[in-house]
Amino acid sequence: MDAVKRSKVKELLGMQPGQDVLAKGWVRTKRGNKEVAFIALNDGSTINNVQVVVDKTKVDPDLLPRISTGACIAVQGKLVESVGGGQAVEIQACEIEVYGECDPMRYPLQKKDTSFEYLRSVAHMRMRTNTFGAVLRIRNQMAFAIHEYFHGKGFVYLNTPLITESDCEGAGQMFQVTTLDLENIPKNKKGLPDYSKDFFGKQTSLTVSGQLEGELGATALGEIYTFGPTFRAENSNTPRHLAEFWMIEPEMAFYDIKDNMDLAEDFIKHLVKYALDNCYDDIKFLNDRYDSELLPRLEGVADTEFVRLPYTKGIEILEEAIKNGVQFEYPVAWGVDLQSEHERYLVEKHFGKPVILTDYPKDIKAFYMKQNEDGKTVRAMDVLFPKIGEIIGGSERESSLAKLEGRIDELKMSRKNLEWYIDTRRFGTCPHSGFGLGFERLLLFVTGMTNIRDVIPFPRTPKNAEY
Repeated sequence: MDAVKRSKVKELLGMQPGQDVLAKGWVRTKRGNKEVAFIALNDGSTINNVQVVVDKTKVDPDLLPRISTGACIAVQGKLVESVGGGQAVEIQACEIEVYGECDPMRYPLQKKDTSFEYLRSVAHMRMRTNTFGAVLRIRNQMAFAIHEYFHGKGFVYLNTPLITESDCEGAGQMFQVTTLDLENIPKNKKGLPDYSKDFFGKQTSLTVSGQLEGELGATALGEIYTFGPTFRAENSNTPRHLAEFWMIEPEMAFYDIKDNMDLAEDFIKHLVKYALDNCYDDIKFLNDRYDSELLPRLEGVADTEFVRLPYTKGIEILEEAIKNGVQFEYPVAWGVDLQSEHERYLVEKHFGKPVILTDYPKDIKAFYMKQNEDGKTVRAMDVLFPKIGEIIGGSERESSLAKLEGRIDELKMSRKNLEWYIDTRRFGTCPHSGFGLGFERLLLFVTGMTNIRDVIPFPRTPKNAEY
């Protein structure tokens, strides 16, 4: 059978009829009558199937009963113009080989619609569905687009550590990494775990961010970006949280907050346009199946100038909305950290376009953000998107040694694990900025999915670490 070179389904659907072809893949459906069978075959290369037409008089009568939804087969035949609707070409089968049968009674993916919740319980199989095939192809294209974008701008791809002793966010919600025997933990004189006996000789955890190490790269290489997994031990089961997710974090020397905003807006517009240009079939499927506003929403973001709005003005807009009868679950006042409902109101109701919110109160932002002259706010920026809320968070970083040390002391942070970071301000400090884009949040926007667990192959959440 392999005398003919295999073509992927995506390639077959664009080929001219009249050629001998070989296709391999998994059966989506099989139907027919006494004379002929129609098999929808998919190999993951596209959302679309290729139809295989089987003349039952020309194949072994024991063959077709072995072919059911989920079975893996190879088909050799002639590519012909399709007489039916829905496809331009189809395969008239000459020879079929069954690689793997599939028991239709036990196969987890039945013809009837199944809930996303159920599919998460069979995540090892859900990638075979049309929906998750589309999502994962989009995820792949977006990852490529990210590297392409930064490479084209001369950024250096920097690999920052996954195991670290620093807590970038100061939240303390980290997964500890240890080789100590948990049933016989060595203790020091104070009766606490003796980490000098651990593999690294100190307490270490999985990283929550590569930002601090990224700043080291920016002050040596100019412009860098990281793209890798990060981890948060936050006991949350909301549709917006994962324990393991991927982050893109550029850091740029000599960028001020305006440069930072310009880059963030250009970057995310580039990604949305790339998705529309390169993932249209998959996005169209998701648009037609789940979210009829997906395509218009993506096109709107790609062609719209983002609003740039100071936090203080944003609070005033929200307070005015409350006076006019809008009800929020969470309170609104200057100094509060805005919730998703507040962010989405600004984006979806008030402006009708993405918003970059700037100049947040310093008390609700991280220690490393550059302080404004008013002493109350910092040069932070959050990019807010429809249906998502915050999709990018960043800031101009504090370049002043005195102000950075003062802020660390003000927050009563331990300097034990931060001296290496402070050194960047001691030795050749420079203005610099950066931001972080949660890859899965980007994918939520691009795919229209509503739960972040459905845009990553194997979600890691509380009490769930299967596979």
